[in-house]
Parts: sequence; C-alpha cells; structure tokens
Amino acid sequence: MFPANDAPALTEEQQREELFRKQVELGTPADQARAYADRVVLRAGAPRKKAAAAKRGKKAGGGAEAPRKVPKALLDPAIPPDDLVVDADEGNVVVEDGGSKRGLLPVHHPNRDFFLCDLFDYALKDDGVSMEAPIFTLATKPDTKVWHWKSKDESRALTVTPSVLGRATQHDKDLLIYVVSQITEALNRGREDAANRTVRFRVYDYLVSTNKRVGGKEYQRLQEALERLRGTSIKTNIQTGGERVKEGFGIVDSWKIIEKAPDDDRMIGVEVTLSKWLFNAVQAREVLTISNAYFRLRKPLERRLYELARKHCGHQSEFKITVELLCEKCGSQGTIREFRRMLKEIVEDDLLPDYTLVPDWTKGMVVIQNRKKALPNVARVPA
Repeated sequence: MFPANDAPALTEEQQREELFRKQVELGTPADQARAYADRVVLRAGAPRKKAAAAKRGKKAGGGAEAPRKVPKALLDPAIPPDDLVVDADEGNVVVEDGGSKRGLLPVHHPNRDFFLCDLFDYALKDDGVSMEAPIFTLATKPDTKVWHWKSKDESRALTVTPSVLGRATQHDKDLLIYVVSQITEALNRGREDAANRTVRFRVYDYLVSTNKRVGGKEYQRLQEALERLRGTSIKTNIQTGGERVKEGFGIVDSWKIIEKAPDDDRMIGVEVTLSKWLFNAVQAREVLTISNAYFRLRKPLERRLYELARKHCGHQSEFKITVELLCEKCGSQGTIREFRRMLKEIVEDDLLPDYTLVPDWTKGMVVIQNRKKALPNVARVPA
C-alpha cells in the first residue's frame, strides 16, 4: 500500500510508542490512545497463520526477526484513529474512504413518496427488537433451516423461515442499520418524508458508511443481501411501537434497483421498502446508538455479542449472564462446547468496542464490562 522506501524501519515497541504519541497529540485520552496503539500495531504485524510464519522463518534461516516496516498512516497525525482499519486477511493497516464529514444535502423533493438517504453526519442506530432476538444467522454458509427462538420467560417468541437462498445473515443487517440510522436522524430533524417505509439510497454512500470496500464484489454482495432479507420470513408475538403484526412478513417487503452504471449491470441507486414491523420500531424510537467500530468487527459472533452488550449492559458498569443463556441469545446453532471455544477466541482478541468480556468458566458465567466504567477489582479468570 505504501512504498517500502517511504516507511521507516522501526521495532514493534517503537511503532507502538510513536502511534501512541501521535494520537495523544490529536487529543485522544491516554488510556484509549495506548489501547489503540497496541491493537493496531500488534494486529498489523500478526502472522496470518502459524504455518506460514514457520515457513517464512525457515526460509530466513532462523535468524532474528527483522524490524517491520510501518505504514505512514500509523505515523501521520493528520489521520485520526477512527479512519484506520486493520485488514486481518492482508495484515495491513488500511485508510478507509469516507473518513471526513460531509455537509447535509438539501431536501430535493419534500413531498416524495419515498425517503432519500442523504444524511452524512449522524449517529449509527440499531433497532432494539433485533438486538434482543436472534433473527439473523451467524453462519457464513447458506442457512436454510427454520429457526425458532423463545425468551427465557417465554413471553416473546419468533420463528424465522429462510428462502432457498438462506436466512439473512448478521452481515446482511448492515443494510438495516444504515437505513434505520438515516430514518432516525431524519425524524430528529423533523423531515416529513421520514414517515415513509420506502427508502432510496446510493449504494456508494451505503458502502462507505458501513466501512466496506468500494468495488464490484461489494455491489454483488449487497444484491445477495437484499435477496436474503426479502426472502427471510418472520412470525412473532413481539410488539414494535405498541403494535403486534400477527401475519408472517419479510424483514424487508421489497427492493429494486432504480439506477445502474452506464457501462455494466452494477447498481448505483437502490430502493427498499422496510417491513411494517421494523418500521414501527423506528417510528417509536425503539433504537439504540451503536459504535462506528461495529462495522470493523469481522466475525458474525463478535457483532452479535456487541449488540447484546449494548442492549443489556448499556451505560452500566457491568452485566452478568450465564454462558448457556448467552449462547441462546446469540442464536448459536452449535453445541455449547463449540460456543465456548469461539467465545474464548473473542475474549482473547478483546476487540469489542466499548465493552470487554470477563468470563468465569468454572461458574459458567460471563461478565460484560463497560470499558469506561469497569470495576477495577474484577479480574479475568483463566480458562
């Protein structure tokens, strides 16, 4: 990404100290700057696989590890922390597009029968009902099983029936978060068109806002996500906005491409009609603000755990839950043993924004701590 001769040869410790110093100069609190520097440098330099690392070491003759080159993005004070993303697949630090704020566009058609996503400076919102109930699958392969879920007190239940394309995934939910965030901000600003369930947006703006690369593959993935969202049917007794929708319905009612690229079939503009069930939740302000770093979490389970932490822990110092109940709330379809294994990996990585997980495996409990309000006397219990 950067020419090798432009990057100074620094040791890992020097890289971390330099990045820490730059972020403090930008006004980042010292504790956050330290944690950020450690996370970026250590993950940027982590080997992709143990086998690959061993192979490289063998070719190098088993000598001492050479200092790694650090990209300019790590040392440039003009790049704020939120614009840096560690690409775990490539082992690089990437500066994503859309880091700078843009002004609010005018309301072009105040009486139109659709909502136009044209807000660029807003807080990300997630609807409370899908944060509570595990609607979206954690699987990365097509999940065609009918999914049943019931709350612990049996007062809330839902049945999710996928199409032949599979159930909507946790990553497909990015689209809903983007649309819900836009409509919520429009409601806060008193825009009349925010009363419409049909939403129109530019695909490029969606990709940038949700921290995705802007390329042909992402456009295709969005179309596949729209198809899964439309094909996934829900039947539930959970109320939204004080209203219970008794019939089965899709997560989105419909979608269509309204503008294509002039030289290929790549979609530029898309129109989506939200289900009345989800739209009722937005209109009733049954939403919660989430961190922009949510879109940087790679694993579906990480994203689901963050949602539950935000929903149940919120601004409290901590929230305790059993491993078994956490497994149910995540919607994991594997065994409890497999869930514990995946949970341990996430605990070790400790990448959840705003929250950290402190497990007590002997008691089968997990403490979700708010990073800003965590109690100092709560320590991690080794596995």
